Amino acid sequence: MSALDLLTGDARVFLDSTWASSVHVHRTDPDLGARILALADVDHLLTETAIRAPAVRVARNGSVLPDSAFTRGGSLAGKPLTGLVDPVKLMRLHDEGATIVLQGLQRYWTPVAELVAGLELELGHPCQANAYLTPPGAQGFAVHSDSHDVFVLQTHGTKLWEIHGNGGPGELLLEPGVVAYLPTGTPHAARAQEAVSLHLTIGINQLTWRQLVSRLVGDVLGDVADDHLPAGYLADPDRLVAGLGEHLVAVAEAVRRIDAPAAAQEQAVRFLSERPPRMAGALLDRDALTRGLGHGTLLRRRPGHPCVMVDDGDTVRVLLGDRVLRVPARIRGAVEVVASRDALSPADLPLDPASSLVLCRRLVREGLLEVVR
Repeated sequence: MSALDLLTGDARVFLDSTWASSVHVHRTDPDLGARILALADVDHLLTETAIRAPAVRVARNGSVLPDSAFTRGGSLAGKPLTGLVDPVKLMRLHDEGATIVLQGLQRYWTPVAELVAGLELELGHPCQANAYLTPPGAQGFAVHSDSHDVFVLQTHGTKLWEIHGNGGPGELLLEPGVVAYLPTGTPHAARAQEAVSLHLTIGINQLTWRQLVSRLVGDVLGDVADDHLPAGYLADPDRLVAGLGEHLVAVAEAVRRIDAPAAAQEQAVRFLSERPPRMAGALLDRDALTRGLGHGTLLRRRPGHPCVMVDDGDTVRVLLGDRVLRVPARIRGAVEVVASRDALSPADLPLDPASSLVLCRRLVREGLLEVVR
C-alpha cells in the first residue's frame, strides 16, 4: 500500500482539489503510528543520543522556550559542542506541562524518512515531518494555522483537536489509527487527554504554478541587459519609453519561445534528482558486496527511492531522488526491470551474467537497491 493510501485511504480523493479544501479524517491500522514512531523511539532519541537543537524545541502555554532552557554544552575530540539536549532539564520541563517537538524527523529517523519519501513521490511536493510529545492534559500551542497542508497521525495516547472551519469550531479526538488532513490555513489547537500524547505531523510544502512560472520567466529576465537607465528620465519619463518597449517585446517573445513540454520534464527531473540523500544500511550493503554478490542474491528497492529513466542519446539518465545516474542506453531494458520490481536478483535481468552483476553492484552502491539480509 502506498504512503498516500495509508494516510488517506484513497489517493484519488486527495488529488481532487475540491476535496483538499476541507478537513478529512481517515481510520487506518491502529499500529501504523507505533511502527513509524513509537513512544520508545522518542525516548531513545531524547535520552540516549546526542540530539541537538534545533532538531528539538520546547513549547509551554503557547510560547516556545529558549534553547538554553533544555540544552547544555559539551565537547567531542576536544572540540566544543553546543545545543546538546539535556535529558534531565527536558524531562523536568515535560513534567511541568511542556510539549517537546522533534523537528525534521525525516532527516534522522528511517521509518519517518521512508514514509515522507514515498509521499513526496506520489504528490510531487516536498514534505517534512515533526513529532509532538505532550504531557497529559497539556496544550503546547494556542489556536494557530499552518502555511502548508498537513497530515496528522496519532501514534500514542489521545489528543482532542479544536478545529475552526466555515461552520465554526469543532472537536476531533485523535487516537492511534486515526489520521487527519488539515488544508493550509485551517485554525486549530490540540490538548492531550489522560495519557501522554505523541503525534506525527507531515507538512506538505506545496510547489505552485507561480513558483514554476517565476523560475522560467526569471531565466528569461537574466538575459535582459543590465545597462543603466538614461540620465534625465525623472524630468522626461518619455526617455524610457523606447528602450522599455524594446525590452518588454524581447521578454514577451522569449517567454513565448519557452518549450512547455521540455520545461515540464525539467521540473520533474529537478524534483527527482535533488531530494536529500537517504542511504540507511549502505555500510551493511557494502559489507555484503565484499563477501560476494551472486546471481541468486535477493535484492530489493529501497523504499521511497524513485527509478525514473530519461533518454539522452547514447545514455539514459536514471533519476534516483538525490542524484542522476548515467548508464548506456543498451541496458535500458535491464533498468526497466529494476524499476518495475520491488525485489529481484541479478539473474532476473536481461543481460549476460557478468553484466548483470556489474549493474546490480553499482545500483547497490548508488543506494537504489539493497541486499536482503
